[in-house]
Amino acid sequence: MQASSLAAVSCDSKPAVAPRWTVEEVLALYEMPLMDLLWRAQEVHRTYFDPNAVQRSTLLSVKTGGCSEDCSYCSQSARYDTETGRERLMPVDEVVAAAKAAKDKGASRFCMGAAWRGPKDNDLDRVLDMVREVKALGMQTCVTLGMLKDGQAEKLKEAGLDYYNHNLDTDKEFYGQVIKTHTHDDRLDTLDQVRDAGINVCSGGIIGMGESRKNRAALIVQLANLPKPPESVPINNLVPIPGTPLADNPRLDPFEFVRTIAAARIAMPTSWVRLSAGRQEMSDELQAMCFLAGANSMFYGDFLLTTGNPDIERDDALFARLGIKAV
Repeated sequence: MQASSLAAVSCDSKPAVAPRWTVEEVLALYEMPLMDLLWRAQEVHRTYFDPNAVQRSTLLSVKTGGCSEDCSYCSQSARYDTETGRERLMPVDEVVAAAKAAKDKGASRFCMGAAWRGPKDNDLDRVLDMVREVKALGMQTCVTLGMLKDGQAEKLKEAGLDYYNHNLDTDKEFYGQVIKTHTHDDRLDTLDQVRDAGINVCSGGIIGMGESRKNRAALIVQLANLPKPPESVPINNLVPIPGTPLADNPRLDPFEFVRTIAAARIAMPTSWVRLSAGRQEMSDELQAMCFLAGANSMFYGDFLLTTGNPDIERDDALFARLGIKAV
């Protein structure tokens, strides 16, 4: 199937083979008139998903700060002077209590993030307990722990993990301008381990870091052309953090963010596309436009790892105004 024919797929069909996208094809999506792009993205979205349903995830930082990596956007890097302090790995019972509260407020997936280059085995054992306990609540489980070593993905699978988040962040060409302590290929290696273990992949990126539109298109191509596209694709709009190298980056044009959501939806038609960091700064109208462009997942709760998020009451009111149901 050619990439350009996806919008015409019938509602009862599934692509037999994932299309292989090129950067030029995704750039062509970005360059469409915005109304045409939204129309096409909405057609694709309706082929595979309920257009009025949005999946809600809650994200908890279970180990904050002190990370050895130099990711230029991150307040948790030990290399930068930010307001984010260092906290030890949370006790399991506190994590479970937070998960119960998130479930009671309407979240269906609970994501646990730890600021590590990668987990040590004794730390992983405690995370495995968290996964088991949260899974027992009837919630989907997700963790983001950095780069994995051989055998760790299999342990997470045995504990019942549903999703592993490991964002590519940006495309391979631009990657070295944002991160130098590991490579784009290191990220791909962890995604391979996760996929081989039978865990769903959650991988997306951050836009607004100074990359070009071509870099954004290339990121989407790299995700879409993985052996199997990620089941979940978070699209983050950079939140500039004081003390980080990207603290003074200008805000991205909101319509460029919407174009990125639409391009991701078209290129990865069966993936959940998630509004992630940066949503607190978005108006209700901009969020509605993102849903129209194919976003059908979001982080739900007052905080992400270290940045703010719209409060639950605002999100509930927005869902009611738009006639959106949570799943």
